[in-house]
Amino acid sequence: MTKITSLSDLGILAAEMRASRIEQDVADEFACGGRANYDASFIETSEMAKLSIVAEPENADMPDAHQSAAAVELMMQTMFDVLRDTRMQECAGDLARDFDPSEIYAAELEQTQQLCQTLEGIRAALECMRDHAAEIYRLETGRPFSTIKGSRVSSKLTASVIDARDYLAGHAKTRREQYAPEGPVVAFSGGAEWHDEVLIWDRLDHIVKRIPNMILVTTARDKGCDATARAWAASRSVKVVEFKLETWKGSSAGFIRNDKIVALKPVEGIVCEGSGVQANLAQKLRSAGVPLHILRRADQRADDFTATNRNTR
Repeated sequence: MTKITSLSDLGILAAEMRASRIEQDVADEFACGGRANYDASFIETSEMAKLSIVAEPENADMPDAHQSAAAVELMMQTMFDVLRDTRMQECAGDLARDFDPSEIYAAELEQTQQLCQTLEGIRAALECMRDHAAEIYRLETGRPFSTIKGSRVSSKLTASVIDARDYLAGHAKTRREQYAPEGPVVAFSGGAEWHDEVLIWDRLDHIVKRIPNMILVTTARDKGCDATARAWAASRSVKVVEFKLETWKGSSAGFIRNDKIVALKPVEGIVCEGSGVQANLAQKLRSAGVPLHILRRADQRADDFTATNRNTR
C-alpha cells in the first residue's frame, strides 16, 4: 500500500495510476483485434519485392508483425511518457500526429504489377501500424487522430476520416468503399464554443442504435462540436466524412458547404447552436424534410457534470 504524506505524493500517485490505466487500455485494445490485424497486414503478396521502377526485384522479407507492433507502441508511448507532467505535455499530441507514413506509397501503386503488389503489402502494414499509433493517440489525448490534409482510410482499429473531395470523387474499384462509403448519411454541425460533450455523445448514441451503418458528415471544425462528434465516431467506429471550409470561396463558403451536405440527402441531422452558418444549415435541412435535432447552448449541463461523465465514455 502506498503511503501518502503530502499533496505532491498524491499527485505522483494519481499520475502513475493514470499512466497505468492508459497502458492497460492500449494493451486491451491491441489484444481485442490489433494482433490479428498485424498478422493479416504483414504478409508477402509476392515472392520478390520491387521498391521502385528502376530497382531490380529482390528477395526481401516483411518485418516481423509482432516486433513491429511493439516498436509502434514503444515509439508512441515513449513520446507521451517523456513529456507527461512537464511544460511540454501539450506538445506530445502534436508530435505524435506526425507519425503517418502510410501516404508515402499511395501514388506508386499505379506502376508495374510487381511494384503494385509489393507496395500494396507495404501500405497495408504501414496503415496497420498507423492505426495502432492512432489508437494510442486517442487514449492519451481523448481526441481521434486525423491527418492534416487528405484522407485516412482504415478497416482496423479506428474510424475512417475522409476528406469530402475524396468522398465525392472516389471511384477506384478496389478502394471504392473506403473513399466513397455507402450508407445513410447523418449530417452534423455546431459551433466552436461548446462544453457539454456528453449531450452530443448521448444524442449520437441514440441515432446510431437506430442507424448502425450510418455515415457521419460534419463541417470539419478542429474544436467545439465537430471535434466532439469526430471523437464520438472514433470511439464507436463510425465512418466520418469531413466537409472542410473552402476558404477561397469567400464569405459564402460556409453556405456553399451547407448546400453540398444537404445534396447528400441525409436521413437525419444534428445542429448545435453556433453561428449563422449553423442556422442556415438547420433551415435547409428542414426545407428538405430531414428529421432534425437542434441542440441549444441553454441545453448544456454544468462543466462539473460533463467532466465527471466524460471519463465513463
